[in-house]
Amino acid sequence: MDILDTFFNWTVFRDSFPLLLLGLTTTISLGVTSILIGLVSGLFVALVRMYAPTPFAALAVAYIDLFRAIPILVLLVLIYYALPFVGLRLSPFAAATSALSLVSCAYSAEIFRAGIQAVPSGQFEASKALGLRYWSMMTFVILPQAFRVVIPPITNNCINVMKDTALASVVAMPDLLKQATQAQALAANPTPLVGAALIYLLLLLPMVRIVGTLERRFAIGKR
Repeated sequence: MDILDTFFNWTVFRDSFPLLLLGLTTTISLGVTSILIGLVSGLFVALVRMYAPTPFAALAVAYIDLFRAIPILVLLVLIYYALPFVGLRLSPFAAATSALSLVSCAYSAEIFRAGIQAVPSGQFEASKALGLRYWSMMTFVILPQAFRVVIPPITNNCINVMKDTALASVVAMPDLLKQATQAQALAANPTPLVGAALIYLLLLLPMVRIVGTLERRFAIGKR
């Protein structure tokens, strides 16, 4: 058996493709859900860290430091296997979404904080001089400028979340990697894993190119 029959067997790939497609749907659902939750909660945590009273700001800092330091795989195992001992049992999808969202939130919070701090202080002073309330200032003046700054790193964080969905297979989540592993076992051939790698590449490569394009565009805008 040569390398083509072992890793690029068309018959095996064709037979396993429906299973891979089903796993891809689950992967996209998991990734998009985790990204949206992470972005919204990350913005909230960033605002709490920067503008809330000291006790709440300290809690936000502790949260960010903790979930940026803990490996996602460890967090996922703790959520799925340890929480049932305290009476909370989550489905594989809910456990994976929770783990990915918690970590994504921590990284997003730091990205948003950096973006807000990048807005010139004169913008804050001008908003206050116009009599804008805090939420009006943030909504109409500060955040639109901060979002422009954070789009490239936020997009890069979204790519990392999509890649980390592969870790959900450890909790029997039927994502793309899990389905590929099962197809490999059924066919006794690694071609489904190669197929899954190619699907990940086709899914993530456009996002990688978008990051590069955005970074160049905003760099030109700064100059």
